[in-house]
Amino acid sequence: MSTYLLEIGTEELPADLAESVISQLEMNVSNDLNSSKIKFSEIRVTTTPRRIGLTIEGLAPFSEDNIAERKGPPVSQAFQNGKPTKAAIGFARRYDVSPEKLEIRETPKGSFVFAKLIEKGKPIESLLAEYLPGWITKIQGRRFMRWAKGDFRFSRPIRWIVSLIDSEVLPFRISGCDPEIQIGNISRAHRLHGSELEIKNAKTYFDQLQDAGVTVDRNSRLSHINDLVLNHEKLKKVKPDLTEPLLNELTDLVESPLLVTGSFDEYFLDLPPEVLSTVMKNHQRYIPIYKVNVEIDPLSLDSRNILLPSFLCISNGLSSAKENIILGNEKVLKARFSDASFFIKSDLLINSSSRINKLKDVTFAEGLGSLYDRVDRIEWLTKLLTSKLKFDQEDIEKSIKVAHFSKHDLVSNMVDEFPELQGFIGSKYLLHEGESRDVCLGVLEHYKPKGTADSLPSNNLGNAVSLAERFELLFSIYAKGERPSGSSDPYALRRAANGILLILWSKDWQLNINEILNDSLIYWEKLFPSLSINISNLTIELKDFFRQRSISLLEEKDIDFDIIQAVSGDTSLISKLLDDPTDVYFRALLLMDMRKNNTLNLLQTVVTRASKLAAKSSIANDVIDPSGFVHNSLFEKECESEMFNVLEKLKPLAINCDRDKYKLLADGLVSSAETLANFFDGEGSVMVMTDDINLRNNRLNLLTILRNQSLILADFSKLS
Repeated sequence: MSTYLLEIGTEELPADLAESVISQLEMNVSNDLNSSKIKFSEIRVTTTPRRIGLTIEGLAPFSEDNIAERKGPPVSQAFQNGKPTKAAIGFARRYDVSPEKLEIRETPKGSFVFAKLIEKGKPIESLLAEYLPGWITKIQGRRFMRWAKGDFRFSRPIRWIVSLIDSEVLPFRISGCDPEIQIGNISRAHRLHGSELEIKNAKTYFDQLQDAGVTVDRNSRLSHINDLVLNHEKLKKVKPDLTEPLLNELTDLVESPLLVTGSFDEYFLDLPPEVLSTVMKNHQRYIPIYKVNVEIDPLSLDSRNILLPSFLCISNGLSSAKENIILGNEKVLKARFSDASFFIKSDLLINSSSRINKLKDVTFAEGLGSLYDRVDRIEWLTKLLTSKLKFDQEDIEKSIKVAHFSKHDLVSNMVDEFPELQGFIGSKYLLHEGESRDVCLGVLEHYKPKGTADSLPSNNLGNAVSLAERFELLFSIYAKGERPSGSSDPYALRRAANGILLILWSKDWQLNINEILNDSLIYWEKLFPSLSINISNLTIELKDFFRQRSISLLEEKDIDFDIIQAVSGDTSLISKLLDDPTDVYFRALLLMDMRKNNTLNLLQTVVTRASKLAAKSSIANDVIDPSGFVHNSLFEKECESEMFNVLEKLKPLAINCDRDKYKLLADGLVSSAETLANFFDGEGSVMVMTDDINLRNNRLNLLTILRNQSLILADFSKLS
């Protein structure tokens, strides 16, 4: 068995390409090898900043033979007196086999002759040479480029390609490259360890590169970096802030990880920790070092009790050059920190209220005015929402203040240079000016949640303004005529709707979104007469959008799909769903709990049996009171009275049902199983579909109202 090696040598690749390349190549190579019946034991794809490596181990020298069969004429036509006829000879000639090798088989239609065709396997060299150009050209990513005169595109210019089966070069050609890329066994060492490197054998590839200063295996580099940082943490008793995204990025920036420690002037600890951390992690790819066992105040104005005046750097340099590497990185970091310090000092010369007027000069979106106008709309919505949510007057006023200051830092020097600090900087500036902590915290956290895994604002002020900002975005962009489609959602409208639902579910807030839509769209129509807003159509679109987001979020919460359809599917009235979106979530959780403790099946059995006959009734789905629809005078047997008593018992639970009554309603429906069984099957059971129309309708109405009372919980016909 052989080992194949492909190494694509390039200029420095973008760090965000590595993981994508690995999955793409693994899939394409595996698909092609399997489709050609090529036996192999392992596919291994890895990357460094300068190379993409593929090894295929345990390769058979040939692909497997392809065996096929062809059905010929019936035996009665193919042979006479044991000798092949012209029909058999012609059939055999067509598939290049001798008549004597034709096989006789019994089929459902009688005995027929068959020809077995064997296509010999092809040499592995010819098959790989055929597939290799495609494996390279199928690699996709952001901002692929051309170079020289050819039309071929890749992430970065390809400078060399190694292609070996064991120790033999396997040549192939990539079209569109001018000049043509040379295929051979010459690789490159680490930039600081030498130049050309002859790969002697595919099996020795990783060891040879390691000797030349390159840890080719990506997982090995990642583990090595992580271990270096963990060892420093244990040795120095500090807390390096090595996040998973930063660890992955560092892995894809170096070929030979070298840990160096740098320091900076304690003077810069007067800057907020988010500022120092953002500069170090996002801009310089350094690892900040925190003090251990420190509780970080999100509104902290300085870093003196939080961060240490040092950092870790994962370098691609030589250990002999450590001192120069440290000096260079410290010099760069000092310049970045000095810039940040200057920006903060210049920002603090202007108070936050004055900064808000500058928002008038920043356009929010075409046709929707400035950021100043947007803040006005967020304030209006905050007032509406806090009123609907029954905030006390003090919290209403504070929430409006949070909305008023929510975007002021977007025109600060600091956010202009470091956009990722929006919210953080604004809240700290306000605290510096003497604003209350809860208002500052609301300004900081109103951007949350940024995704379904993100935490929510920690106080009611932040949650209210977070809702207002997301509603404003949805109303404004929908009014403008833009919609999310497929994977395109440039304004993150799906995330905005998700955020609204997550906050309502988490806070257990009962907010009637139908009312919010009605009040807001009337206001939006007055604000934007030029947009020709059709309130009716816009309301329908937004309601359907919220239904879809609710279904999507319930799936992410691991709610079974049939239960999701039962509580919020297409048979549920959208207006009812949006009267209280938290109610939908509560009912979904209740049904999941019932499924786990095996009571949902009992409930489903009761409802399903009643529903089958209820379909024949003319009573509307919203009738849950038997009065006026079920008449005691028409009862012939005791089981009918017992069914009526069940409906009367459940009626107060079903009318104005809320989350305090849902469990009681569900338990009541489950406990009616025996009564319903007696109604259908007991000794004193009745024939529902009797010839007497009055008796029949009365009995159907009993079952229909039981079904309707169950619809308060869910549409049980959707459950599997």
